[in-house]
Amino acid sequence: MPTLEIKKNVFWVGTVDWNLRDFHGYSLARKGTTYNAFIVKDRKTTLFDTVNSGTREEFFSKIRAVADPSEIRYIVVNHVEPDHSGCLVDAVNLIKPEKIFCSPMGKEFMLSHYHRKDWPYEVVKTGDTLSLGGKTVQFIELKMLHWPDNMGCYFKEDKLLLSSDAFGHNWATSERFDDQVDYDELRSHLANYFANIILPYSANVLKAFETIGQLGWDIDMLAPDHGVIFRSHVDKVMQAYRDFASQKARKKAVIVYDTMWQSTRKMALAIAEGLISEGVSVKLFYMKACHHSDVMADVLDAKAVIMGSPTFNRGVLPLMADMLRHMEGLKPQGKIGAAFGSYGWGGGESVAHLTQALQAMKIEVVDSFKVRNFPTDQDLERCAELGRKVARAVIDGLRE
Repeated sequence: MPTLEIKKNVFWVGTVDWNLRDFHGYSLARKGTTYNAFIVKDRKTTLFDTVNSGTREEFFSKIRAVADPSEIRYIVVNHVEPDHSGCLVDAVNLIKPEKIFCSPMGKEFMLSHYHRKDWPYEVVKTGDTLSLGGKTVQFIELKMLHWPDNMGCYFKEDKLLLSSDAFGHNWATSERFDDQVDYDELRSHLANYFANIILPYSANVLKAFETIGQLGWDIDMLAPDHGVIFRSHVDKVMQAYRDFASQKARKKAVIVYDTMWQSTRKMALAIAEGLISEGVSVKLFYMKACHHSDVMADVLDAKAVIMGSPTFNRGVLPLMADMLRHMEGLKPQGKIGAAFGSYGWGGGESVAHLTQALQAMKIEVVDSFKVRNFPTDQDLERCAELGRKVARAVIDGLRE
């Protein structure tokens, strides 16, 4: 991939990882990712971030294509996570920067990651500025988006925000800008990343928007650390992020289930029919056929989450346990739910387990139902009624 001048004297020197298939425990099947890094050529030429060490050779080739490393005076580290600082040690050794700018936690993390007390650290906080000559950088701390050390850099003269992991999305493309790709697909990748990485820190996203407003920044280009750069849909994507962070729900239900002998599957389909009959959109996820991260991308804007499993060793099937644990850590808010399942002997403990797990996530459980062995027609009608009951709760909840 060639280097690219995204603003006057601001150059993309990132790399594309076409083969990455797992990121932070969620699936990147057919997606890959991009590690974005930038060089600003000025009186104080500066490197902003590095890349994953697996793409080191390509990264340093790009740096040399843009600037003689001996001319680079500063390095700015917006985030110490190894996919963005994996080449930092080599970069420092090559460039020998006068200063390394980072957030307070950024310095702490670099010391604990790389154990280099001799580096020329320069700690900055929200509102601090740095003159590079013709360009002025203003810093903003983006704590817990998604690490404590994250920060962003705003270029007043260019109306450009390097936003670190905020507005990031995992997508390997040969295109660098949002108007060169399909926006609907781009938004789905953005939602997937938010749902699986940023969701627990939604309040921090809204706080960041407040700070940006207080600083009076006029942004016409957003350059995250992953994915394409936004230049044509900035307002649209910022509104999407506000909606994600507000956990704004649609008239939609997600049914997540696993099954052994198809009884729970039949129940799931009957519940879906009940929801659809009341005008609620439905997405069904069979856990043997999908990944928990793909489920979360749809949970993000769903009002209802309905979980089903047969009883297995007095609990739920392992893939459902995995789904519950993943969702619990991401802390979705404002949802309603229901639980269902089948059992062969004992007490059908899976439904109680699912109910308790949903309630522990502060999801209001409006109904539950369990069936012994195979469901009868009457049982399936009861499942459809469960779906209709949840649908009515969805519609009522969205009116509030």
